Amino acid sequence: MKRHGPTTGDRFPVPVKYITRPDARCCGNMAGPWWRQCRRWSTSCTGTSLLDTLWYFNGRCVSVSASSLGRTSWSSRPGNERRPSALPTKINTKTLNFTSSLTRHKSRLLDPTLQSCCCRKIHSDAKLKDPFTLANKDLQSLFDDIRKELFVTKEELKSLCDYYFDGKGKAIRPIIVILMARALNIHSNRAGDLLPGQRALAMISEMIHTASLVHDDVIDGSDKRRGKRTINDMWGERKAILAGDLILSAASVLLARIGNNAVVKVMSQVIEDLVRGEFMQLGSKENENERFKHYLEKTFKKTASLIANSCKAVSILVTSDPEVHEIAYQYGKNVGIAFQLVDDVLDFTSGASHLGKPTAADLKLGLATGPVLFACQQFPELHAMIIRRFSSKGDVDRAWQYVLQSDGVQQTNYLAQRYCQEAIRQINRLRPSAERDALIRLTEMVLTRDK
Repeated sequence: MKRHGPTTGDRFPVPVKYITRPDARCCGNMAGPWWRQCRRWSTSCTGTSLLDTLWYFNGRCVSVSASSLGRTSWSSRPGNERRPSALPTKINTKTLNFTSSLTRHKSRLLDPTLQSCCCRKIHSDAKLKDPFTLANKDLQSLFDDIRKELFVTKEELKSLCDYYFDGKGKAIRPIIVILMARALNIHSNRAGDLLPGQRALAMISEMIHTASLVHDDVIDGSDKRRGKRTINDMWGERKAILAGDLILSAASVLLARIGNNAVVKVMSQVIEDLVRGEFMQLGSKENENERFKHYLEKTFKKTASLIANSCKAVSILVTSDPEVHEIAYQYGKNVGIAFQLVDDVLDFTSGASHLGKPTAADLKLGLATGPVLFACQQFPELHAMIIRRFSSKGDVDRAWQYVLQSDGVQQTNYLAQRYCQEAIRQINRLRPSAERDALIRLTEMVLTRDK
């Protein structure tokens, strides 16, 4: 089925090694594939030395000079023991060249005083607005209103549906939608307050996300989510599936009440992407050159599509300008992919008690995420494990060790940073406002979160 979103929504900044299209020729005289350059850079760098690396960014060739990336973090084995991981403590990327010739228009990329974000260099304010503080007014009653939309008379079904709408989650999706809506309203010369339809979309984004979590936990057989037992563990798989279906149907009713066909079309794409992404996760690519593209496309469909299309939907309600729609979409897409990349890193670097869910969960499910795919370049033994989905005895523990001994975590963090920088570049095209600043600040929070 043809995608209804912008065509650029299907392009991802992927390592040059995985690019087969003719455009990759603009990468010039690069000595070896992207991952090898990154490996040489990360193992030989002393914190001040630079290594020119090539990056293909959303259809553009980009020249990057980077020093050691990463941050001090906590890693744990598949058990619950926690220890500091041997990662560099500073991110100090210097310059980024957004030109096809790779020779003009050099600009500062990162402020060395920030560990993982270029927010303060790109924006002139000394202190960017806190996203949670700005969105708090609209968030206060959001979960109460969601529970009202899920009104049912049967007590047990009500308990199932209300279980995750307790206001204790990260609420990252409604926060992004709220801030994006208000930033777009100001950009379009309106008052900053949310339109009723925009607030409904913030609720819908959280409802679709939660319904997908309920169904994912059934598919994965998970018994812990957000630090407590999953719905399927407490009430059984059948009731969990029905609860997820009810949440999704309530979101659909709320979407229909907005009364905008273009918005319905955009948000319907999210449901299709979620299902297609889940099917992609059930499969894998034997060809290693196709794995990273498969991984990023799956990440977009399962995680970023909801954020990207929700941002685009709130823009449709305030303006008919397709350029503004694209800005909103691209910000959501890039932040969404970065968010999931960091999530995949945390599966290796955070303890189970801190995450609120088991560590090494992806490996145990047979999934090869970013850190594993990067580690493959240093430990080819991982290829066979990926193909058999870590199903042999000892595979999970050995893969865990290989990832921690490699620079897979560092490179995945680096990739997440590239996506956040593109998100900032997009959102900076809007008129200045406190909400726009908060969206810039949010990219830093995505990169530095530890759970």
